[in-house]
Amino acid sequence: MKRVFSATFRLDLDNADEHRAWERLRQMDKRQFTSYGKLITAAVNEYYDRRERLTADPYLETREKEDAFLQAVQQAIERGLRAQPTVLRTSPAAAPVPESDSEDISAALEFADSF
Repeated sequence: MKRVFSATFRLDLDNADEHRAWERLRQMDKRQFTSYGKLITAAVNEYYDRRERLTADPYLETREKEDAFLQAVQQAIERGLRAQPTVLRTSPAAAPVPESDSEDISAALEFADSF
């Protein structure tokens, strides 16, 4: 026999947070969440799982922000390199990286990975 819990809740649409929640419920991706129950289950579980992770590791949020920042920096550098004229680009075979530069690059990557 299937065990089902049914609940009713109200949202005060004059309250900005509750109105925003209602808008998100109305716009949910029906392919990902086939019912409000599935969406609410995922949201509640994610909320409490995150709280437990933050309690166990108080620096988690800071590391996540640092990771996002580093990702943004990396993407900006990649966009900048792609925007350079092709004349400045050389193939690895045409311009070998000197050993000292290779060591500097390795050290920089190791430093970035330490975050």
